[in-house]
Parts: sequence; C-alpha cells; structure tokens
Amino acid sequence: PICFDLAAYFEKLRQEAALRGSSLTATIAGRSEVHVRPNAFTRLLGNIAGNAFRYAKNVAVSAVNANGTLTITIDDDGPGIPLQKREEVFKPFVRLDAARNQDDSGTGLGLAIARDIARSHGGDIALGDSPMGGLRAVVKVPA
Repeated sequence: PICFDLAAYFEKLRQEAALRGSSLTATIAGRSEVHVRPNAFTRLLGNIAGNAFRYAKNVAVSAVNANGTLTITIDDDGPGIPLQKREEVFKPFVRLDAARNQDDSGTGLGLAIARDIARSHGGDIALGDSPMGGLRAVVKVPA
C-alpha cells in the first residue's frame, strides 16, 4: 500500500458533486494520509459517493483516522435503502429500482465491488439510516 490523501480525494468529490448538482460537505479528523491501495480505494469511495450523488441532493462525507482504524461515513438525504434490502445490494447485479429511480447507467456492481475492496483491505462496509434522512454507508479499514 502507498499513501492516499483523503483531503485531495474529498476535494475531487466536491467538484464531482458540483457537476452533478449536489452539495458535498467533507470533514477529516486525524491524519489525511492513509496507507491503502489508492486505485482500489478511489474506486471503493467513488462507487459509494456516486450512488449518493445519483439519488440525493446533499451528501456529507466524514473520515476519522484514529487508533489504527480509518472510518469513512457517507450520509445522504436521498430515498435510502429499506432495512431488509441492505445486505442484498452488496450482491452483484442487484439493483433496487423500486426504491431508487430507474436509471439505465447502473449495473448493480458498485456496492459489490466496494465491499470486495474494503474486505481486501481487511475492513468492511455497513449500511444504515442517515441522520440526513437517506442512506448512511460506513467504510472501516485498518489504517
């Protein structure tokens, strides 16, 4: 693994949010540089953030790098994912078109790939309810 700069990546996400008509707030507690596989980690975060931008107007990303663990929380104000479907969305090719807008650009691989990458780094992804009203995705990996 080599150094990945969260601050620089969050700035890129801010630009992407603006292009997509969403707003993004981002915070980092602890060191901004983390030792992960940069290409894979960019894809992991990009897949989750891309979903948030697709379904929500407002997205918040926070990173906490402490005690040997990097925790990245992505919250949005979109429609969310029903509790009983949250594990299912990690399966390849599963799309929740009833809950989320019909959109031809999705393959249903984004979250499956994101979880594989998180697990290959010794971590995982969990989904929950966001205080913003939509979905919360929490990525935890050793840092």
